[in-house]
Amino acid sequence: MTLLQIIVLAIVQGITEFLPISSSGHLILVPILTDWPDQGLLMDVGVHVGTLMAVILYFRTDVIRMILAFWHMITLKKDTNQQDKRLMIALILSTIPVVIIGGLVSKMGWNDAWRTLEIIGWTSIIFGVLLYALDDKCAVTKKLSELRYGHALLMGFAQVLAIIPGVSRSGITMTAARGLGFSRTEAARFSMLMSIPTILAAGTLEGLKLLEIGDIILGADILLGTGLSFITALLAIAGLMKWLQKSSMTPFVIYRVILGIGLLGLVYG
Repeated sequence: MTLLQIIVLAIVQGITEFLPISSSGHLILVPILTDWPDQGLLMDVGVHVGTLMAVILYFRTDVIRMILAFWHMITLKKDTNQQDKRLMIALILSTIPVVIIGGLVSKMGWNDAWRTLEIIGWTSIIFGVLLYALDDKCAVTKKLSELRYGHALLMGFAQVLAIIPGVSRSGITMTAARGLGFSRTEAARFSMLMSIPTILAAGTLEGLKLLEIGDIILGADILLGTGLSFITALLAIAGLMKWLQKSSMTPFVIYRVILGIGLLGLVYG
């Protein structure tokens, strides 16, 4: 891989992982549109590790509180903060659908058939319009303190759709949260917290594949990709959370629709 390819892939992953525009779709588009060779599984894992580190750092207070709640649960301590306990259990519940269904899809090799410009084009438009509709019309009343296990499961099943490139994991989970009445910032917060076990599970699965083929060599290019994706992801998270405090999802929807139309133009033109 060239230095330029590493930089582009890391920045694309870092920016798009948490914005509602589909990181998987963009990572597929980069080699297709640039005619670069596929970056390989190890680089994919490396840049995802960078984004995982970024979201853990940004939401470190929530993460520490949930770890403590989990520790108190398994040690049967009675002083567990009930809100932290509910949030931790909700995250576990929201992760179960994508672990089971995503694992099945990966095992069967179905996801390879979805890595096309046509599918990314249509999903970018369809799920972008859905995001706009729910973000614009739904009430903004609920905070994460009002999150119920049923809400978490619904968002977990919505997250499964992001197995299809172009849907966007963050986009579909924010869409579901907005549909359930959560504010934009709270929807984004829970979506990003959901990404922690999801990225960890996906990274573990890919890491096991690498172990099977004996291809884990942490060269300078992997470390550079991980570091750049960490920095860009941290900036993207901070920027998104600040933006959503006073603005809507509309700019991301416009981008998705323009991208989708452009891709479909290439396919059908």
